[in-house]
Amino acid sequence: MNLRIAAIRSGTDPVRKLTTGSFQRWLDTPVVCPKCDATYNLAVDWDQSSDRWFPETSRPLITLLKKAIHMGHSTDHRVTHFETEGVIVESITPLLP
Repeated sequence: MNLRIAAIRSGTDPVRKLTTGSFQRWLDTPVVCPKCDATYNLAVDWDQSSDRWFPETSRPLITLLKKAIHMGHSTDHRVTHFETEGVIVESITPLLP
């Protein structure tokens, strides 16, 4: 099972269903843009977050999310939902009707 972490901007709802697990765990430490006050909360599947190796396996993914959030500052943080699994950060935007 691959670890998937989602970063959701505070005050917004997730654009799509977060993970396949039934329960989500919101991590205690949010990611903050270093240039402004934009804050993103991190969500991960409950079973994956309770693994004893979670702090070590999540560190590179959280670093990728931090970089994506930092790069999003140039577009005024229009993307409110990021997900990462492996080495790719996916920017999830709402579908327009």
